[in-house]
Amino acid sequence: MSGAAAVSGAAAAGGGAPSRSAGRPEKRRLITAAARRVFGAEGYARASVDDIAAEAGVSKRTVYNHFGDKESLFLAVALEGAHEVTATIARLLEKHLRKVVDVRDDLTAFALDRVAAVGEFPDHFALVRAIEAEAPRMPGPVLAAWIEAGPQTGHLRLAPYLAAMADRGLLTLDDAAGTESPAERAADHFNLLTVVNVNQRTFYGAVPLPGERVTELVVDGVRAFLRLYGAPPEPAVGHP
Repeated sequence: MSGAAAVSGAAAAGGGAPSRSAGRPEKRRLITAAARRVFGAEGYARASVDDIAAEAGVSKRTVYNHFGDKESLFLAVALEGAHEVTATIARLLEKHLRKVVDVRDDLTAFALDRVAAVGEFPDHFALVRAIEAEAPRMPGPVLAAWIEAGPQTGHLRLAPYLAAMADRGLLTLDDAAGTESPAERAADHFNLLTVVNVNQRTFYGAVPLPGERVTELVVDGVRAFLRLYGAPPEPAVGHP
């Protein structure tokens, strides 16, 4: 079963539920919110549908009517959170990198806002921590769909903005051969040097760092990135 098939299965589990469930979106939201909390606290393997039902204040049968099984519920919750985070990142990309005025300042502002956005989704990133801890034991289709939805493809959303900056002569992208495009490789490096560096140190916001330390890490990361990809300075104009 492919990741795409798993996604379709999860959608079918919700869309194919009995009509009495399909007409109760509020109850479905209660279940997904409860599942996000329980999966984030207990992980995939230890969390039970009984626990989720109790947290949501519904019956176990109601959970199954909406989602079919635990795997479909977990996938629906994980993808819902990933899409919400992705939408936030898309807004930040447009805000900071659509019209770049100063490369260093705009990249720094983007990275700082993206790091701060982790705090907007505490239950989702508790789930991320659980997924990373349990990845080898999770169902393959669930993990594949999760990866495809966002966490390891963030650089693909950033890449077009870096390519546009390179077209303007603001960055210099490496043309070395590889499976990724030069812009995708640069975006991957940018994320590793800035956002990922902070997220790993804070365990996705669970152990916050002082604001000045976060700023220091991001500024250092942007500086390192521009040493790799910054446009060369224009040659000085000689005087006659």
